[in-house]
Amino acid sequence: MHLSDFDFALPEDLIATRPARPRSSARLLVAQGDSITDAVVRDLGDYLRPGDRLVLNDTKVIPARLSGLRHRSSEQGETAARIEVTLLEPRADGTWSALLKPLKKIRDGERVIFSDRLSAVLESRESGQGLLRFDQTGADFDAALAEAGAMPLPPYIAALRAPDAQDKDDYQTVWARNSGAVAAPTASLHFDEALLARLDTMGVTRTHVTLHVGAGTFLPVKVEDVTTHRMHAEWGEVTETAAAEIAATRAAGGRVIPVGTTALRLIESAARDSGAIAPWRGETDIFIYPGFEFRVTDALMTNFHLPKSTLMMLVSALVGQDRVRQIYAHAIKGKYRFFSYGDASLLIPDA
Repeated sequence: MHLSDFDFALPEDLIATRPARPRSSARLLVAQGDSITDAVVRDLGDYLRPGDRLVLNDTKVIPARLSGLRHRSSEQGETAARIEVTLLEPRADGTWSALLKPLKKIRDGERVIFSDRLSAVLESRESGQGLLRFDQTGADFDAALAEAGAMPLPPYIAALRAPDAQDKDDYQTVWARNSGAVAAPTASLHFDEALLARLDTMGVTRTHVTLHVGAGTFLPVKVEDVTTHRMHAEWGEVTETAAAEIAATRAAGGRVIPVGTTALRLIESAARDSGAIAPWRGETDIFIYPGFEFRVTDALMTNFHLPKSTLMMLVSALVGQDRVRQIYAHAIKGKYRFFSYGDASLLIPDA
């Protein structure tokens, strides 16, 4: 299985740099069996059935992009260097792993000042990353970070424009509640309260799980034999209540439909050991590519993904490589908007 098997040509003008407004006005490509239907997200209920269950990732994106100054005194006087920081994940010892640019402009033990309320000391570095210890913790840290930080837009959007205040709302789901992600579960960005109310009325149920999406989700696959690729690990949890709800839906004959690849990867991780959904908590590095046996997932709502990405491999595992090529050719011809702020697809494999 070669990396080139998951490549395709994407016109740059199809990369969305802003989301649709309102959220549920984004387009929705519905691929069911052999058919492809062009729809709108607000009409999602037309393709679901009473008794279906959506699985939603309730992670909350933190404003993980920071810009600060490193000051240094010498015999020649005081100098300052601008340091750009992207937080990656918290460590058990209270530090944060982070990308610092330029890393060569700061020494271990030096402080970066981001605002009057927030600064951090570089304690050490490893594998090209820095370990930062902030001067605030808990709720004080959250408040200072919210003030000083910017949303960590994906590289393919950040290359086209800088993040701004609007992204703090746009790049967050309406049900986000557990802070820790540095990337959004983007298929969920299409939901608003009106759509959720309609789904409630028709008997489509919802379960929340948590997977803190890491910056590694944007790392390219660098091996030609994709089966040798190693995934980054991300922390997640399927609670006892969530597992029971999903199991009950399956037992009753309803479909389990994760919204986004993060929710899918998490529930499939929770079913790896026993073959059935179970409570689960920890780090997962599950890699889903063609040949994978799905234990929980019946369908998937997801955005349109990068060429040669692990997410292209995941959707190919669910509906087949040839089918994905047809779907993406249709999407490109129809000028669907791609990636994190783009349009959505509902992929329903043959029964």
